[in-house]
Amino acid sequence: MKYTLKYIFSICLIFSLFLAQAQDTTTLKNVADSTSTKAIIPDNGSLKTVKLPNEKQTTAVPAKTDRYGLRVGVDLFKLTRFLYDKDYKGIEFVGDYRLTKKYFLAAEVGSENKTTDDTRLNSTAKGSYIKAGFDYNAYENWLDMENILSVGMRYGFSTFSQQLNTYKIYNANPYFGEVPVITSGEKYSGLTSSWIEVVAGIKAKVFNNVFVGFSFQLKKLVSNKTPDNFDNLYIPGFNRTYNGDFGVGFNYTVSYFIPIYKKKVIPVIAPKKGDKKK
Repeated sequence: MKYTLKYIFSICLIFSLFLAQAQDTTTLKNVADSTSTKAIIPDNGSLKTVKLPNEKQTTAVPAKTDRYGLRVGVDLFKLTRFLYDKDYKGIEFVGDYRLTKKYFLAAEVGSENKTTDDTRLNSTAKGSYIKAGFDYNAYENWLDMENILSVGMRYGFSTFSQQLNTYKIYNANPYFGEVPVITSGEKYSGLTSSWIEVVAGIKAKVFNNVFVGFSFQLKKLVSNKTPDNFDNLYIPGFNRTYNGDFGVGFNYTVSYFIPIYKKKVIPVIAPKKGDKKK
């Protein structure tokens, strides 16, 4: 038993020394390949210096190509909202065009038909809108990834009509009960509104050229033409006004990318420590 343990220990010691020598040799060769034109190689227990066959050693860098083109899609949130909201019908088409590595031209076009039931009145807004602006991609993609984490701005313009369906007259002294609801049906056409909005969103590539994404918008009215007898409770493209100048929005999109041309990205290799600049 004593001799068996002795042999096992000796074999393990020899094996560990062999691994250490192999690791030192590999490390020296790797260092020589990456930082110097000379290498130090063990030679029968001593070290000798040999010259490498190439004067300069280069590292292969994977080539990267950025694609430029047009991405078009549709807002699934507006398209399917009628399934759970009987007072809403709408559709929105989205698109962007890549200008530079980070900047995209972006636009949304759509139409909405929304009935709003407020405390004192019920009205229906119906019209179309367009929004245009830019997105900045703050995400640094690897190799051929094309995901987007963006912030941007839009200017929106909407033309629409409002129909006053029903309303109630305010009764300051409801001793004899509430005033009954009055049916109107009066329609006001030629209304317009404009606004600016800040957009933050994400687009992720799920299949070849197919992207899904969502975005949030914070909006501020610039102009708002209202009917004579009441305010615009809902503006197509702007959403609910909440009796003020601010609004919010959300969309969930699926889009398809149409490549037009490609541009190769030249990798920038930082100079090694100790190298002199030419």
